[in-house]
Amino acid sequence: MKLDIQLLPWQKEVWKDDTRFKVIAAGRRCGKSQYAAWRLIVEALSSTSGAVWYIAPTQQQARDIMWLKLMELAKNVITHSHINNMQITLVNGAVISLKGADRPETMRGVALKFVVIDEFADVKASVWEQILRPALADHLGSAVFIGTPKGRNHFYDLYQYAERGTDKEWKAWHFTSYDNPILKESEIEAAKKSMSSFAFRQEFEASFEAAASDIFKSEWWHIEEDEPEDGDWFIAVDLAGFEDVSKEQANKKKHLDETAIAIVKVNQHGWWVKEVIHGRWDVRETAIRIIKAARDVKAGQIGIEKGALKNALMIYLKEQMTRMRYYASILELTHGNKKKTDRIVWSLQGRMEHGRIKFNRGEWNKVLFDQMMQFPDSKTHDDLIDALSYIDQVSTMPVFFEDVDEYQPMDYIAGYG
Repeated sequence: MKLDIQLLPWQKEVWKDDTRFKVIAAGRRCGKSQYAAWRLIVEALSSTSGAVWYIAPTQQQARDIMWLKLMELAKNVITHSHINNMQITLVNGAVISLKGADRPETMRGVALKFVVIDEFADVKASVWEQILRPALADHLGSAVFIGTPKGRNHFYDLYQYAERGTDKEWKAWHFTSYDNPILKESEIEAAKKSMSSFAFRQEFEASFEAAASDIFKSEWWHIEEDEPEDGDWFIAVDLAGFEDVSKEQANKKKHLDETAIAIVKVNQHGWWVKEVIHGRWDVRETAIRIIKAARDVKAGQIGIEKGALKNALMIYLKEQMTRMRYYASILELTHGNKKKTDRIVWSLQGRMEHGRIKFNRGEWNKVLFDQMMQFPDSKTHDDLIDALSYIDQVSTMPVFFEDVDEYQPMDYIAGYG
């Protein structure tokens, strides 16, 4: 069989190594998916028994990342394929299966010969420990863990274990986007200029650096009292619990979270934050404040994190829209499968570092500024910056959509690679 296998220098280095378990931390556009595809094809063609699998965090990601790549690279050795069940059969009868780690029940009871686990930082560690590792035992199968770091989570722990070299079955490699000679260095440098330093180190340099203190700097805080002429208004809300304010004493509420309502004008130059209203109110008062804020600036979209609090609020929001005769789309926001710290960093750090967020002057400045300077101290509230970070999502998502859990904005300024 003739396969036109073309590999980058780093891919050749890893390929030639015969270590059973390989852990590869690689920057964006480094060529990790291409390496994984060729390994899957060759392992399947040389296999006489045992399954060959590619696993991504979700089945949709597995399809998006690997299906077309495999179909193109293996076109001369494919006998048939089924996109519905995500399987490709090669000329020797071996089958390459694409799986989503979010459906672990579909991965039990199979003897594996070879598996690639892509974006392992986004895959639960238990999928490897409880399902995939035992499945490799029958055929003494091998595995490749590959992906871009997401802080110091289980991917970092596994990389550290493999890097120590105390277990001869494990080995680790680290490559940056600069290790792909096909990717223009000028493009990487262009991204570096617009991204936050933390985001660039993680996405392009494959750094395991964790988001920590000193995320926001005081010199990034820019006051601009003049409202920009162009742009669209958006509202994002971080809800706290509702209460009967009259029954609560102020000194008992100081430690409680607040509801925060971010009012922001967005244009091609960045964000102008008119105000972040904050406080603890009962459910009706909360609805009044949200709709009034939207009406005052004529915002067409209001983003609220999905959950029980939003569900409880909806009837009151509709009531107030009718009463005030102002109607706006209520968009359901999600965490995007990210920890709060990471989500806030992605949304705000890069924009602030590059002067793309300006703040109107107001009494609320001090509270927001203090929260930013202390973030992510667990003893300090982050309600205002959490609401502000959601503007990234509400300003880029469509009004009508079906699968909000899959939302991930692609924005260099925000830091997404």
